[in-house]
Amino acid sequence: MIIRNWTTLLFVISFISISSALVAEYFFNLQPCELCLKQRHPYYLILICLVFIFLLKNLIKIWPYIIIQFALVYGLFYSIWHVGVENKILKGPAGCSVMLTSSESASDLKAQILSKQVISCDEVIWSFFGISAATINTIVLLVIFIFNAIYLYRNNGFKKEKNI
Repeated sequence: MIIRNWTTLLFVISFISISSALVAEYFFNLQPCELCLKQRHPYYLILICLVFIFLLKNLIKIWPYIIIQFALVYGLFYSIWHVGVENKILKGPAGCSVMLTSSESASDLKAQILSKQVISCDEVIWSFFGISAATINTIVLLVIFIFNAIYLYRNNGFKKEKNI
């Protein structure tokens, strides 16, 4: 049932995921870090691919799903990295650090403060029952990755020919 309605379900999951991130940012003022923003990219690409699938009925449908699969790998990379940074296992990118370098002048220090991102990647700004948003996103992306792979295999994989 899931695989039969995969395109619609994928649209709903992606739409809810990106909508909840945007609502958290703009309505609840939960500012995302650099890794949070990168984790949104696959959802945008998935929605664009699905619009093409819905609008262009004669499109060879394997290519958008392959693009989606690569986008999911990208998203999993950043979400797993983010979970590692939150748990102090991995080091975050340079843009995720709020560390300032020593400075001789107040104007240099002010420029550093203004150019730095306010949100650090190793801080959990939102969690649900102790599970961070990055961890939830990792689980969602992993589930989508698995079901999309099953969908690709079942609809475009090698099929045994029946001997008559």
